[in-house]
This record gives sequence, C-alpha cells and structure tokens, in this order.
Amino acid sequence: MATMFLYVSVHELFLTFLIILVLVLLLIIVVLSYSFYQYKTLNHMHKWSEMIDEKVSEAIVYGPEEKREDEIFNTYSQESSFRNLFLERLVASEKKFSGGAQDEIKKIFTDYNLQKEALKKLDQKKPHIIAEGIQELTAMKVETAVPKIMPFLNHPSSQVYQEAQYAMVVFKGFQGLHFLNDFAYIISDWQQLRLLRSINLDPDQCQQVVNVWLDSQNTSVIIFALRLLRKFQMLGFYDKAKGLLVHPAMDVRIEAVKALQSLENTSTTTEFKEIYEEQPLEVQIEILKAMKLSHDPRCADFYKEKLNGTNLPGVKIAAAEALLSLGYHDYLLEIIENDASCPQLVQIIKHALQEKI
Repeated sequence: MATMFLYVSVHELFLTFLIILVLVLLLIIVVLSYSFYQYKTLNHMHKWSEMIDEKVSEAIVYGPEEKREDEIFNTYSQESSFRNLFLERLVASEKKFSGGAQDEIKKIFTDYNLQKEALKKLDQKKPHIIAEGIQELTAMKVETAVPKIMPFLNHPSSQVYQEAQYAMVVFKGFQGLHFLNDFAYIISDWQQLRLLRSINLDPDQCQQVVNVWLDSQNTSVIIFALRLLRKFQMLGFYDKAKGLLVHPAMDVRIEAVKALQSLENTSTTTEFKEIYEEQPLEVQIEILKAMKLSHDPRCADFYKEKLNGTNLPGVKIAAAEALLSLGYHDYLLEIIENDASCPQLVQIIKHALQEKI
C-alpha cells in the first residue's frame, strides 16, 4: 500500500514538473516570437523612414522638375501602417521648412491622398489619436476639414480641444477665436502663446468681441484678452484694463498691471502709486516691476520708501532693482556701508548690485 502511494506521488510530481516545463517552453516561444515581430517591425519602420525621407528630400531639392516613378514606394504606399508613418514624417518635415519646401511637402500629402488617414483619426475614440489627426490636418492646411474639426472645440479632453482651438485660428485667423465667447475650460499659458503667435488683426475691427472677453467669467479668457491688448497695443482699452485691478483673481490683476505698463500714458505711474497699498503682495511687486520699466526719475522717492519702510523681502528686492535702474548706485552703497543698516536689507542690496554686474 505504501509502495503504491509512493508510486502515485512520484507520478504526480513528474506530471507537475512536465506541465511546468511545457509552460516555460511556451512562454519562451511567445517571448521570442514577440521579440522577432518587434525586430521586424522596427526594421521595417527604419527602412520605410529612410524611403520617405528620401522622397521628401527629392521633392524639396528638385521640385516638380523631376518626377521619378518608384514602384516599390508606390506599392508600400498602399499599406495602412506605411501610410500612417508617411503622414507622420511629412508633418514632422513640414515643421522644419518654410516657403517652397513646405509647398512641395503639402503637394506630396495631396498626391498620395494622405488626408484620408488624418480624417480617419477624427473618428477614433482615443483623445491622443484624435488630437494627432487634427494636428496633421492643420499642418497640411486642409481647410475642407474645418467642419469636422469644429465640434472638437467642446471635447472633454484638453489635448483634443487645444488642437481644435489652434486649428480654428490657423484656418480662420482672429475669427477662429469665437470659441472664447463662452469657453468654460482653462486656457493654459502655453496654449495662449500658441494662439497669440498665430493671429494678426486690425484692432479697430475687434473692439466688441475683446470687450466680451474682458468681461468673461473665465479668468484665463480675461488674461488672454489682456495679453492681446499688449501684443497689438490696443490703447483704447486702457481704462478697461485699469478696471481689472480690483478683479477677485490675483492672476488677472497681475496681467492687468502688465497691460497698463505696455499701454502706458502720462498718468500710469501716478495711478500705480495710488492703487499700490490696496493690492496684495504679489500685485505690489508687479507694480514696482512695471514702474521700473518706465524709467521715471520722479518715482525715486517712492522706491526709497518701499525699500526702507517694509519688512517684505520681495518688495525690498523690487525697490532696490528699480533704484539701481535709475542710477542710484551710490545711494545703495551708502546703505551697505552704514553699520546701522538692517542685515537683511544689506544682503538684498548686495544681491541687486551683483545681478546688475
């Protein structure tokens, strides 16, 4: 009985070992197969990339003069994976060139009907793929895609709606910013910069809509509008910008100070002095920085008062730098050499002097 039990146990142990061995072998085969597949894919991608780059280079260098038929390339261009890589490489190339070279790249895009691949991405569910499709259609200036891109302005993914916003501005210019009228999401600083760099406008033709943005409940829309005032020197909005110095949002107040400095008139410095004490610390420092840019010698006493009359390091630093910009180097040295001067103040002035050097 004991012998039979031992035989059964050894038999079961052998079977268990055999099963484990088979599983390990299967796992090794799967890993090797996947690695081989990855290697082949990467090898294909590398080969295809070289072919595509050569095609783009020839088009840029020789233009329409040389149209060399390439049967291998044309065969590959029927495959979906090749076409997606082709589109990706074209968009990357378009960013590196301008003028006639860009025109040749867009011609390749049209000749191989690659907009079909980009449009397919707009029907996908994954946000990054949709954003990629919008980016490609925008880079290649496919204006017929505007009606399909427009609904994505309200997409829940920031990655998608940011690309849609940028597309609207590229295709429609200033009119493409209509989405700001009732936009609920935050416009990032990076996105604002993209939009500002992409538009040109006649300030006289946009008064009404800019007023709407400056009254928006969305603080990022107000900030964008204030940056618009600065970029295009929209002097007629000076009083509107001044009114935003009492806005509940700190960021709006800071941007309003920058706008006022950019739109500066003869009363700006006086107005900064009048509202200074009412403002939070961050805005006070911004006001001092803005006043410094005016290089108004009449502000010297104001700077001295802020340098000596407060314990706030940020204010002292800004005041010291403003005095230095007006040429009060000797005055600041006297404070350093005075044994009665506060050590913190001495360090701040030394820092300001070192920065100047």
